[in-house]
Amino acid sequence: MSKYIDIFINGYSGYADYLWYEITHPSFRNYFYWLIGISWYFFILEVRMPWRKEQRIFRKDFWLDLFYMFFNFFLFSLIIYNAASDVVVHLFNDGIKAISGFDLQASNPLRSQALWIILLVGFIVRDFVQWWIHRLLHRSDWLWKFHQVHHSVQEMGFAAHLRYHWMENVVYRTLEYIPLALLGIGLHDFFIIHIFTLAWGHYNHSNISVSPRITGGIIGFLLGIAVTQNLLGFNFFESPLGNFGLVAGNLIGFGLGALLLGPVMKYLFNSPEMHIWHHSYELPEDRRYGINFGLTLAIWDYLFKTAYIPHSGRDIALGFPGVQEFPDNFIQQNILGFNGSNYNADDHQRIENQQ
Repeated sequence: MSKYIDIFINGYSGYADYLWYEITHPSFRNYFYWLIGISWYFFILEVRMPWRKEQRIFRKDFWLDLFYMFFNFFLFSLIIYNAASDVVVHLFNDGIKAISGFDLQASNPLRSQALWIILLVGFIVRDFVQWWIHRLLHRSDWLWKFHQVHHSVQEMGFAAHLRYHWMENVVYRTLEYIPLALLGIGLHDFFIIHIFTLAWGHYNHSNISVSPRITGGIIGFLLGIAVTQNLLGFNFFESPLGNFGLVAGNLIGFGLGALLLGPVMKYLFNSPEMHIWHHSYELPEDRRYGINFGLTLAIWDYLFKTAYIPHSGRDIALGFPGVQEFPDNFIQQNILGFNGSNYNADDHQRIENQQ
């Protein structure tokens, strides 16, 4: 037991030091400044090329969403996630080892693979697990009360990506972290995966519309980085512009991605045009538990037949029945779901009647 207590304490103290270091030491491997940089990038895109041109730059709840971004991305990790997740993974792995004698972490063959394979496997596994968790948030009456915070957005923008109840961190991170850790996905690997999904999540929620040729080219560009790094042994995170072979590989990757992936991007990756329907105020009568659950990849929705894009959803109403009376401040939104009086009996009965 003392082993797990030590892990828990070290998780807190280690992450507190790490968080302070992140803020005071800008670098290319820094979560804090990646969050700021990516957010600033999509803010500029929303100003220069808005999809909903009549939507204000500082839309409804923009500043609330901005606070949620930093709270959920950093502060919550300091409060519980880092320490708790370390304990859960060690308990899980030790339990399997005690029962079967097999150490999943130590015996994982993925550890010896090239970086691009580790990143690809880690990304796909994580996104698949998250897709099922997302469906669970809509299916469970209790979890839906937490997830309503995210769906209370009535004007969509990039910052809405990280507007969610802190309990979602407990659900998502606990369930997704175990398979990733047991696969041998390390902190550096998770950093790359997380930054990519952060950027794509901002994109899905942003007030922009981009040609699939462009997004296909971006994926090709990233694949070009992986291929050239593997062939040339070049580290992108040390000097991204210092090698001609890397630059050439990236350009070729962008061109091939635009040409080959562009036509099928809508089936592979999520987009603002697809995700806006997930936030629709009015859902199809036969899909009252939700549609378009994909976080980064769209393919799961097409495979499991939850995809729904009947037409351009640019101007559809967002939210859910009763959103007009939903709390509009951080404190009240984040105590929802724990007090029985917070449950909306009308919402529950409405869902039951539509089954």
